[in-house]
This record gives sequence, structure tokens and C-alpha cells, in this order.
Amino acid sequence: MAEKSMDQKAASRIQSNADKSGNNQDFKSRAQSAADKNKK
Repeated sequence: MAEKSMDQKAASRIQSNADKSGNNQDFKSRAQSAADKNKK
């Protein structure tokens, strides 16, 4: 399996899906944080 880093687009997709489904609310901030960290 290819290794992929969290990026802004992936974090945005996760947040959008979490908002629609009501699931993974705690993961949204972790995804955004990881994307910010990987951007540097």
C-alpha cells in the first residue's frame, strides 16, 4: 500500500464527509493538524 501524507485537500474531504455524516467529529481537528504539519 502506498504511503500518503495528509494534505489540505484530504483534510478538507474528511471534514466535509464528517460534517455530512455526523461521524468522526474528533478526527477533523487531527486531520487538519496533520495537514498543517505536513505542509512545512
